[in-house]
Amino acid sequence: MRKSINFHSGRIFSDRRWKIPFFLSLLVSITLFMATISGIYTSSYGREQVEFDIKTFSEPEDSGEYFVDSELRSSMRNGVLRTKPPRFAYLISGTKGDSQRLLRTLQAVYHPRNQYILHMDLEAPPRERLNLTMTVKNDPTFRQVLNVRVMEQSNLVTYKGPTMIATTLQAIAIMLKESSDWDWFINLSASDYPLVTQDDLLHVFSNLSRNLNFIEHMQLYGWKLNQRARPIFVDPGLYLSKKSDLSTTSQRRSLPTSFKLFTGSAWVILTRSFLEYCIWGWDNLPRTLLMYYTNFVSSPEGYFHTAICNTDEFRGTAINHDLHYIAWDSPPKQHPLSLTLKDFDKMVNSSAAFARKFRRDDPVLDKIDQELLGRTNRFAPGAWCVGSKEDGGDPCSVLGDDSVFRPGPGAKRLEGLMQKLLSEDFRSKQCLAKN
Repeated sequence: MRKSINFHSGRIFSDRRWKIPFFLSLLVSITLFMATISGIYTSSYGREQVEFDIKTFSEPEDSGEYFVDSELRSSMRNGVLRTKPPRFAYLISGTKGDSQRLLRTLQAVYHPRNQYILHMDLEAPPRERLNLTMTVKNDPTFRQVLNVRVMEQSNLVTYKGPTMIATTLQAIAIMLKESSDWDWFINLSASDYPLVTQDDLLHVFSNLSRNLNFIEHMQLYGWKLNQRARPIFVDPGLYLSKKSDLSTTSQRRSLPTSFKLFTGSAWVILTRSFLEYCIWGWDNLPRTLLMYYTNFVSSPEGYFHTAICNTDEFRGTAINHDLHYIAWDSPPKQHPLSLTLKDFDKMVNSSAAFARKFRRDDPVLDKIDQELLGRTNRFAPGAWCVGSKEDGGDPCSVLGDDSVFRPGPGAKRLEGLMQKLLSEDFRSKQCLAKN
């Protein structure tokens, strides 16, 4: 029995005739498999898909693509067609005694398409903050559209201190959480005022690429760098409940070597994508800069500027203008000049979208309302205002289509400024860094 078993086992391992058909079958199977794979990528659908992907990822980006037609081409390559008009998210800030000025600025820049956050700092008495909240809550238009909110948490804000940046970032975070449908963030104060209608502004920005950031900037170097970057400042608003000025220590710190410092205007128009980068911080630079600027004088004039000019993804999107008209002494002092009627023509000729700063109820504001904004009731009228004007009625009491705009002379002026800002010569000044 043992012999028989051994003999049978020996035949199994010694007989090699089974190998020839086995390898032939394996060869046929591999051939069929490769043919199937090849067929997938040589079919008409597959060929288009491969070409689409190659074009999307290998085509070099053109830094000159700043207008919406080129943006649409880019969107179509990515399979998304963007046709909706843009939306703005506004932060309007004030302090003690500013509630009425803040409301006037809000009404002058109001449009049902946008989002608005109002902030009054802790220096304002509780009664004033409450009155502002109730005014917004009881306004029939705001109640219908639900796009205006007063920040529930009032922060102590120190002029030129990091508490200003902290409040701005908090407002941006609220906007990102509450609304996924805005494209640019604009910060204003109660002493700012528009020089164009929102229809003008929305119309012009409808024709721009939505990755442009309007932020006036320049690199800090020389004596200014030593004067601002070496001292260590402390903002008492970070840990005290009452307002006081910035204080400085006797120690000095070294200049940073891992990033270059930039400065500029504290008034900005920034894209949602850049602000998501600053808030979410998937790269550590925004957090690093936030901690660095905690002990820096004039933090609002440096944080966003340094962040954008030290980030490859956003450096080329920075347009060196804040779209504000601001008048300064010569040489400039700590605060800008207050604008009056004698500055009206200069403001208009600047083609800017906003101006600052204005005294409370200065007559020039009435002139701007009348001649530039056409504002006779609560809001600067736009195509969205479809109510009757009979018997002094407010046309903006009845809301129409907020995606339709009626641009006026302000749009023409702003378009002219945009042509200049997006020219090759002006774009060459973006985030220039000295070695």
